[in-house]
Amino acid sequence: MRVLAFFVVLPSLLLAALDPSLVRLEKQIQLVSKITDGVVGVSGTHIESGRTVSVRGGEGFPMASAVKIPFAVQVMELVEQGKTSLDKMIALGPQDLHPGSGTLTEMFFHPGVSLSLANYMELMLEISDNSAADVVLREGGGPAAVTARMKALGLGGIRVDRNIAVLVSDWSGAKNLPPETEWTREMWDKIYEAVPDAEHMRARRVNWADPRDTATPDDMTKLLVRIWKKDLFGAKNAEVLLGMLERCQTGKARLKGLLPAGTKVAHKTGSLGGIVDDAGIITLPGDAGHVAISVFTKASSRPADVSERAVAEVARTVYDYFTLFPTNFVPTNGQAAGTR
Repeated sequence: MRVLAFFVVLPSLLLAALDPSLVRLEKQIQLVSKITDGVVGVSGTHIESGRTVSVRGGEGFPMASAVKIPFAVQVMELVEQGKTSLDKMIALGPQDLHPGSGTLTEMFFHPGVSLSLANYMELMLEISDNSAADVVLREGGGPAAVTARMKALGLGGIRVDRNIAVLVSDWSGAKNLPPETEWTREMWDKIYEAVPDAEHMRARRVNWADPRDTATPDDMTKLLVRIWKKDLFGAKNAEVLLGMLERCQTGKARLKGLLPAGTKVAHKTGSLGGIVDDAGIITLPGDAGHVAISVFTKASSRPADVSERAVAEVARTVYDYFTLFPTNFVPTNGQAAGTR
């Protein structure tokens, strides 16, 4: 037990040696995280200085729809390689109308709809459309291809195992899905209606601990930093992806919730039963730079808005700190780290 305790304490000791104020920031994050009864994981990096704070940053958390960031990175890499194109037109079939967030399933009742890959990407990232996300994932080569891409980038803490339709079904407790070629809007309604409430709650608790489709906050933040630095693919495609993330319409009470009005945030949210996530890049005021931040929560039994408040408090705490101290700050006796 003493050996284990040493390795648990070691990161904080190293952090204190490099920048004692970051230890105070870490403690403040832990304090404001107690708003929710769920488990909270945070990783924040000031992009310009590279200074990082991490709370449970190496622990796997369900990504929910935050997984759509790795989906997008994989597809943009294929676009960069010339293996697909954002102008490619892709037909939307009845089997592509999947349950959950978005508008495609709600609005299209008849065959004959085709959208460009760029529009599927916009729908996936701006309004978190699940049907669009699964089209994008298919175009990217499927879950295994996305996971392989993350590993190639040195981000082994991000894994993708299922498409969104199957992921949501597993969380709902649905059983015995027919082959994908037989999926329809009506089929999903019947399957979900057949799941007893007790089974749904059991499935939710099981999936809180499921290693599939999880990410560590640390690796998600590293991915965001690389998106911002435009070193994953060419600058043109990087700007396209950043623009889509900046137009995200979901999660107004999360990373953005307590930030000053007009603060630019390029981000992607994730939500499932007991899961509230948000990961993105915050532009700090003046010349203070940018912060890439991932705030993941899991296993909460309280309403989602409670966890959303925790995400917002964490984001504001990190925002305040790096706004005041965008470069290395070693406090003298009596000085505080400047969090809100």
